[in-house]
Amino acid sequence: MVQRPLTVLQVLPALESGGVEQGTLEVAAELARRGHRSMVISAGGRLVEALREGGSEHYTWPIGAKSPWTLGLVPRLRRFLSQQQVDILHAHSRVPAWVAWLAWRSMAGPQQPRFVTTVHGLYSVNRYSRIMTWGEKVIAVSESARHYVLENYPEVALDRVEVIPWGVDPEIYPYGYQPDREWLARWEAAYPQLRGKKILTLPGRLTRLKGHQDFIELLGQLRQGKYPVHGLIVGGEDPRRRRYAEEIRQQIIHKGLQEMVTLTGHRSDLREIYALSDVVMSLSRKPESFGRTVLEALSLGVPVVGYDHGGVGEILGDLFPEGRVSLANSKGLYERVTQFIKAPPVVPKQQLYTLQSMLEQTLQCYGTLWGTVP
Repeated sequence: MVQRPLTVLQVLPALESGGVEQGTLEVAAELARRGHRSMVISAGGRLVEALREGGSEHYTWPIGAKSPWTLGLVPRLRRFLSQQQVDILHAHSRVPAWVAWLAWRSMAGPQQPRFVTTVHGLYSVNRYSRIMTWGEKVIAVSESARHYVLENYPEVALDRVEVIPWGVDPEIYPYGYQPDREWLARWEAAYPQLRGKKILTLPGRLTRLKGHQDFIELLGQLRQGKYPVHGLIVGGEDPRRRRYAEEIRQQIIHKGLQEMVTLTGHRSDLREIYALSDVVMSLSRKPESFGRTVLEALSLGVPVVGYDHGGVGEILGDLFPEGRVSLANSKGLYERVTQFIKAPPVVPKQQLYTLQSMLEQTLQCYGTLWGTVP
């Protein structure tokens, strides 16, 4: 078959922040760089400008809204797929995947694109989540995600599931990176309370998934041990979960930790924050399919302590085994963090989980499914 540029449409709820969103941008930019047509449908957000700067098109639809009315987008998407001559339809989340699949299955012949889904989370097991296994090719972002699919949806053929982990660009997250003086000056002016302290950072949006309670408990223990630490919770509030954000603030007040904990809100300079951190934490009690923040920090050479399960356990096992702590083991967590504070470990320079490898594999998946190699 004669090779030609592909038209690829990715669908996801929004482009605000997060690992799924960042990965979508990275794939989109690589498609555009190679001369393919890259499109994204989402409800929009702060990353849309970066998407367009990378050469992709964005269409603002409420395709991730958890409402029966969202299914009204199915005929509209079917027309869009036909009019735009989409070759690959790639769904990154459950509601958009349902809209995409319903539109896709009602098409036939050469107008029907190939359908790809990516399992980004270890979702609750039910018919609603099953849609993420209905792609003609199902990308799993880790071995944990692959195991989740095959264990819970045994009807999925082995050869339909392909493990393609997210990766980081070592030029963006270079080993040993240090922020420049101007950034440091702004940071110190904004957060003078951090001066002279060991900084523990918990990145991630304010959702129950990210382990904020365990982080606050740890900081309380460290205060009792008279360790000069300060905890950073770096991540924006989810508008749908403001009550949880308030719970976190109340827990901090109840523990009397107002002087030891700072909530920064959303930040676009996570690389710099990682680089000045003494330890980056990953404390979700629910296993995550991947651990992008873990990978980014380790790429910089910053130690990470995280619970040894899911994708986080995989990454730590491959790159920094001494950072693993058994799930919800508060004593082990305290001991590991204090050990790292007293004697900072050396993080090996890693060559696994590169962005380029992820992009090559993803585009190879598209090309093989379509019948060409981009």
